[in-house]
Amino acid sequence: MVQLLVKEESKNWIAIAASLSAELTATAVERDSKAGLPDVEIQKLRETGLLPLVVPQEYGGTGATWAEALKIVQELSKADGSIGQLYGNHLNLTALGHVSGTSEQKESYYRQTAEHNLFWANAINTRDTRLKINPDGEHFRVNGVKSFGTGVAIADLRVFSALQDGVELPWLFVIPKDRAGVVSNQDWDNIGQRRTDSDTFTFHDVLVKKDEILGYPHPPDGAFATFLGIIAQLTKTYVYLGIAEGALTAAKEYTATQTKPWITSGVDSAKKDPYILYHYGEMWTELQAAIALSDRTAAQVQQAWEKDVNLTLEERGEIAIAVFAAKALATRVGLDITNKIFEVMGTRSTASKYGFDRYWRDLRTFTLHDPVDYKLHDIGNWVLNQELPLVTQYS
Repeated sequence: MVQLLVKEESKNWIAIAASLSAELTATAVERDSKAGLPDVEIQKLRETGLLPLVVPQEYGGTGATWAEALKIVQELSKADGSIGQLYGNHLNLTALGHVSGTSEQKESYYRQTAEHNLFWANAINTRDTRLKINPDGEHFRVNGVKSFGTGVAIADLRVFSALQDGVELPWLFVIPKDRAGVVSNQDWDNIGQRRTDSDTFTFHDVLVKKDEILGYPHPPDGAFATFLGIIAQLTKTYVYLGIAEGALTAAKEYTATQTKPWITSGVDSAKKDPYILYHYGEMWTELQAAIALSDRTAAQVQQAWEKDVNLTLEERGEIAIAVFAAKALATRVGLDITNKIFEVMGTRSTASKYGFDRYWRDLRTFTLHDPVDYKLHDIGNWVLNQELPLVTQYS
């Protein structure tokens, strides 16, 4: 076991992710056009050994910090926002038993993930209340519909939320891929994040065993029990950063090899055109600022994570504000870059064969996950009134 841990520690995970990112970049336009199941992408993730990245070493995993893992999310998102989202969700979910389950569930799900190289996906989405769960002897039965099942069709372990009649809070449960009665409606046809396969799922009298229902953590009302929601917000931020970085990298290559300078620029190369240089300087600077803020926030998140159940509500709230700031900035910068790249590439860059529009489509789609306006409102309320944000699935 000691030799295995040394071997895992010696691997350069960011280099492995960069290699996979380069491979996925080569087929990104084709896969975006086809949409459908991300089967190829998930299989490649399995082969790289990246799936148990945040599983602690004591349970057989790699034991990476959140700060390290989020840079992997960013790297993969440079190639394809869909795989960045799928992988980021997976990382969050592998730790779900740690924050929202019993100590037995924490150990069980960590060990299963590491030993069997499992991929996780979910349709938690508590705002969709159509999925119902009710007791059936010592177990439960689930019926109804659940939307935004991102990657669920291909996941080994699937996480859902459902409501029980007369119970206010939703139940979270984890079921295996082969559980009978869960049907994908194959209805994900959006402008962006097309390879996330975020279908609606219909449940027909699905069995959920009592030990597949998460909870409750100890203490159930502690700040740590809901802290994974804050990590999930920062994970999305790193997907945004990766998409923006990928767009800027693709634009640089095109400008250097294809773009022509404007007729009155007085130069013979687009790389010397004064306005093209200005825009690249502006975009690069904005992106560096967003990355730096996010990296600083990721370090704060890791420190909070290490406090575990000793994390206070005040500490959780202050970390939430930091994450919201990073997310708001990444959203604004990312949308600006993925739109502005066309101004420095020129008319021919809009040809469908290049697929440069996918960066904006992916970012525009994913940044609508939850309104950034409310994040800025929460930040302002904290700045002026010293009020921390309410704890919800999104905050």
